[in-house]
Amino acid sequence: MSEVSVVMITHNRRDEALRTLEAMTSLPDAAPIVVADNASDDGTADAIATLFPNVSLLRCDRNLGALARNLAVRQIHTPYVAFCDDDTRWQPGALTRAVEVLDTYPGLASVTGRCLVEPDLVEDPITPELRHSPVKGPDWLPGPALLGVMAGLTTFRVAAFRQVGGFSPRMWLGGEEELLAIDLAAHGWWMCWDPDIVIHHAPSRLRDPRRRRQLGIRNTLWTLWLRRPARSAARRTVDVLRSAPRDTATLAAVAEAVRGLPWVLAERRVVPPSVEEGLRSLEDSQRRSTARRYVG
Repeated sequence: MSEVSVVMITHNRRDEALRTLEAMTSLPDAAPIVVADNASDDGTADAIATLFPNVSLLRCDRNLGALARNLAVRQIHTPYVAFCDDDTRWQPGALTRAVEVLDTYPGLASVTGRCLVEPDLVEDPITPELRHSPVKGPDWLPGPALLGVMAGLTTFRVAAFRQVGGFSPRMWLGGEEELLAIDLAAHGWWMCWDPDIVIHHAPSRLRDPRRRRQLGIRNTLWTLWLRRPARSAARRTVDVLRSAPRDTATLAAVAEAVRGLPWVLAERRVVPPSVEEGLRSLEDSQRRSTARRYVG
C-alpha cells in the first residue's frame, strides 16, 4: 500500500519477530515495513536482514523502548503509520480499512482496531473500554472517541504524530501511549476505535511481567502528574495505588516515579478543560476495568 507504512519494534524475540514479519509481508494489503531492533543479542537483526531483505531494518545501539518507534517513523514517507508489535499481526484488510478511515476524516489523528487474543481469538480485556468509551466527540467521528490507545493496534496520521513529538523518551515502555494520546487531544486531534480493523495478539512469554508492572505504574503516575490538574492527579494517584499489589515491586515503581518529580514538574503542562472533561469521564470505567489491574 502506498499510503501507510508499518513500524515494528522488537528486542530479543527472534522467532516471534520472524513469525510476525512472515504474516505481515504475506498480507494482500501488505505495506512497507520498518523494523527497529532494540539492540537484540539473540540474532534477531541478522535473521531479519537475511530472511526479509525487503524490510527496512534499523539497528539501535541500545534498547530504546518505544523511542525506537520515533526513529523508525523518521524513515517513512507515507502519510500514515501503523504500529505493530512483534507479537501482534494485522489481519487481511485491516490496513486498508485504517487508511480509508484516516483518508475520510482529516480531523482524526489515529484509529485503533479490535484486538483478538490467540489462540482462542477472544477479545482483549481492554475492548469494552474502547467500544463503550464515554468520551464525548464530534458527530462526524466514525467510532467511539478515545483518549488512550494501544500502539500495536493503532494507525496514526504521521503529521499529528510528529506534531506532538511522538513517544516520550522519558516513558521508555509500559503505558507509553497514554501521554501521546493526551497530547494529541490537547492539540485538537481526535482518536477513535473501529471494530472492523482486526489485529491478532499472541502474547509473548518472553517478558518480565514484574518489571512491566513497575513501568506501568511509574508511567501512569508520571502522566497524571504531567498533564492533569492537581486535584485530578491526586485522586487518580490514589486510585492507581489502591489497584496495585502492596509489594516491593509497587514500592519500587512509586519510588522511581517520585525520583522523576524534578523533571515532571519542569515539564508539566495541564491539559485544556475540554480534554480534562473527557479524562474525568473515563475514570469510572478505568476503576472497574479488569485490563487495568497491576499484576504480575
